Amino acid sequence: MRYAAYTIYGLLILLVIGGAVFLATWNIPAPTATVQKVLPDDRFPR
Repeated sequence: MRYAAYTIYGLLILLVIGGAVFLATWNIPAPTATVQKVLPDDRFPR
């Protein structure tokens, strides 16, 4: 039973490390949509 628990913990650690490496090396494309928003003058201090 202890061997099964060690195996599950080991697989869980490998999964977390693999996910962290994937996110660290993933080249996420930058958003390309243009955003234009009109801000009213009332929102800025004078």
